[in-house]
Amino acid sequence: MLLEKIEKENDIKKIAPEDYHLLAEEIRQFLIEKISVTGGHLGSNLGAVELTMALHLALNLPEDKIIWDVGHQSYTHKLLTGRREGFEQLRTYGGMSGFPKRKESNCDAFDTGHSSTSISAGLGLVEAREIKGEEHTIVSVIGDGALTGGMAYEALNNAARLESNFIIILNDNNMSISENVGGVSSYLNSIRTDSKYLDLKDSIYYKLLDVPKVGAPIVRKIQKAKNSFKQLVIPGMFFEDMGITYLGPVNGHDIGALTKVLKEAKRKNTAVLVHVNTQKGKGYGPAERHPARFHGAEPFQIETGLPANPRKKASYTDVFATVMNKLGDRDKDIVAITAAMPDGTGLKRFRNRYPERFFDVGIAEEHAVTFAAGLAAGGLKPVVAVYSSFLQRAYDQILHDVCIQDLPVIFAVDRAGLVGSDGETHQGIFDLSYLSSIPGMHIMAPKNKWELSDMLKFAVEFQHPIAIRYPRGEAYDGLKEFRQPVELGKSEIIYQGSKIALLAVGSMVKTGLAVYDMLKEAGIQATLVNSRFVKPVDEKLLKELSGEHKLIVTMEENVLSGGFGEKILDFAGRENLSVKVLTIGLPDAYVEHGNVEVLKKSVGIDKDTIFHSIMEESKELL
Repeated sequence: MLLEKIEKENDIKKIAPEDYHLLAEEIRQFLIEKISVTGGHLGSNLGAVELTMALHLALNLPEDKIIWDVGHQSYTHKLLTGRREGFEQLRTYGGMSGFPKRKESNCDAFDTGHSSTSISAGLGLVEAREIKGEEHTIVSVIGDGALTGGMAYEALNNAARLESNFIIILNDNNMSISENVGGVSSYLNSIRTDSKYLDLKDSIYYKLLDVPKVGAPIVRKIQKAKNSFKQLVIPGMFFEDMGITYLGPVNGHDIGALTKVLKEAKRKNTAVLVHVNTQKGKGYGPAERHPARFHGAEPFQIETGLPANPRKKASYTDVFATVMNKLGDRDKDIVAITAAMPDGTGLKRFRNRYPERFFDVGIAEEHAVTFAAGLAAGGLKPVVAVYSSFLQRAYDQILHDVCIQDLPVIFAVDRAGLVGSDGETHQGIFDLSYLSSIPGMHIMAPKNKWELSDMLKFAVEFQHPIAIRYPRGEAYDGLKEFRQPVELGKSEIIYQGSKIALLAVGSMVKTGLAVYDMLKEAGIQATLVNSRFVKPVDEKLLKELSGEHKLIVTMEENVLSGGFGEKILDFAGRENLSVKVLTIGLPDAYVEHGNVEVLKKSVGIDKDTIFHSIMEESKELL
């Protein structure tokens, strides 16, 4: 087995060139087998096998640096740097991350997880190299989807000024940036990447410049004519016009062609963009046919590609999708916006049914929010569906363009709280803090699937900025009998007791119910409250609770810093309420990857830990 010969970085160079295709097949089979068990990002990794192999053949790691945009396509990179054994615990608590991690290997040059960042990071590494007088190669790999993010263009604008080598790989897996225009393009590209041609071109260029008076004007005329012709027949002129050398398109599954163009790219003392065409999911039929399904796959059956453990209950995303369809039918002013995730956010059905009222803006959360603000200013009711972790990227737009103008934009904040296997960059544990810091924002969190429906219906009639945050996974269907109408800033008392009041937010209501039962068994009849609103908080209820309770326990799946608990503490202090407040939430830290239930226990928001914390805190109070 060729893969077993790769025990550390650069071992791929010991493989005979005639065996490269066999190694690629082994890597694909290995990834399919392992990810079918652990889950993970399969489609993007299968599509980048040969590209990754070519990079490792052309570079010398860890001296040379590769920055993977998003990083979910780095599995082959991990294999080629000696981390084969780590795939047994891929994305599990304490195991290997599904993304590049500098603490995991010195061959991981930069931690990534969000998109459109690799060119900026790579440019920083290039400038650091130049200042320190070093000579290694820096390569940033970015996908065509990630290139829709504005940050990538900001970085390209700066990279165009470089007078030293910087290689940008555009991994285009559906040809959405530019399309191969056939024989003329292939012919001209073969000339442009030929070293003899490049040497001759540079020689003529500099000799003409040396000719007094007439040299420079001749060069300008040649360049103008050349660029006019290239605009017609060569893709990539957008990059060329910015000052970035463009090479490609190159077959991303042809290792020989890839290594050739990479070697040529290393020769240039400028920023070079190598356009590589790949097929997402290559080598595995189900992933080729359904690339979106295998972007972030749950464990699956290799033979069919179907989930190994089919979900039996609807997820919160499913509930959101159903309600959005119904609301879209009733109200023609409702429009939906997503940032390249119609499937992940549940808007696919809305798109299919109301295409004229659906907008996919690409991986551009900042634009999505301001665009929604414009839609709202125009009299519509925009719903921005986005993952909690990705909404962070649009903080300024929420503040500046939505809330200052008090525009009725609805934020459907999916994947709020701990999301599990994707780790630090994807945990949605900051949204309560950053959203509630903005004047004019209102925040709700449903306790179960029915309340999500009720809150969405409330939100579309609310004439101010509002966010609904809900977790990943199966929607809780307990406490169905408790369904009071949603009123702004009003909590819902589920069970009335005394001495101890549990104020739970959203997903923590289910945990709160379990803690309530444990307290009851211990002889304590507590009060259980579904807080519903994080902003505004129910101040009237807090005053009432302080009269009959000695301890208020806040429970949230968000960092404590700036979260719901701090708001309750602040109010209790300002109003001199005669009650002690115990805040339960996440620590001031980044939570690593792993099973959500395992993570909850590790950070102390599971029912057992909360119960013991309450009992310890209440010893002197009860």
